Amino acid sequence: SSPLLLPPKRPAARSVTDFTGEREEEMGREERFPVWEAALLAGVAAAFATGLVGVYLSMPHSDYSFLKLPKNLQELQILTDHLEDYTSDYTVQVLVGYCAVYIFMQTFMIPGTIFMSLLAGALFGQLGGVALVVFAATAGASSCYFLSKLIGKPLVFSLWPDKLGFFQKQVAKRREKLLNYMLFLRVTPTLPNTFINLASPIVDVPYHIFFLATFIGLIPAAYVTVRAGIALGDLSSLSDLYDKQSIALLFLIGVVSVTPTLLGKNEKQQGKGPEMVASSS
Repeated sequence: SSPLLLPPKRPAARSVTDFTGEREEEMGREERFPVWEAALLAGVAAAFATGLVGVYLSMPHSDYSFLKLPKNLQELQILTDHLEDYTSDYTVQVLVGYCAVYIFMQTFMIPGTIFMSLLAGALFGQLGGVALVVFAATAGASSCYFLSKLIGKPLVFSLWPDKLGFFQKQVAKRREKLLNYMLFLRVTPTLPNTFINLASPIVDVPYHIFFLATFIGLIPAAYVTVRAGIALGDLSSLSDLYDKQSIALLFLIGVVSVTPTLLGKNEKQQGKGPEMVASSS
């Protein structure tokens, strides 16, 4: 008699727990911080530190105790008083040192860039201060963008998981008018600039869009801050920076920047109406 052939044994059904466990394990692998990424981060920090030391050594011998990042308006005033003399005689060194510090702070998310913007107004006036702040802020944001593109995903996922999901959905919805949306974010305080710098490469915001939105979008805030820095002695607190006029102006610019996106959305919806009627008839 021929042997009895049994049907092939099916693999056991996998439970939802198995898939969840695998997903968590996969996310854990993705969010680890490899050695090469830590080495890259250390290398970038070392490059900035070397540049700062070079600028420091090129300055004339003097009392350098005042050269520290200001934490309040009083410390900023002391720093400004000392640097005013240096700026006239050592303009290049002060400019290079200022840009290096600002870009370093932006790249590594060190708080206090608002004091640097005030300092630019006090040292270089309205036009020079705005140009300097916009250049340094854009360069620092770009540096942060590329650093995050290489090694930032674990950090952003761990710090802002919900905010990242929201940002990703908004970027996907507004892909056709993405520049207007990014301009709106830069001009208004809808999302923190630090988050935008870190999250943009992760949600696939192209660099040219990121660059243009940053460069153009930071000009209004830079103008307000630099203007306040020119009259630094009149400031009693940081809350004096943004009066009602300044805040209204920033929001108005933000609304203008996002208007093309809203108009495009309405046109799409109106265009879909006739198509649906035609298809149903």
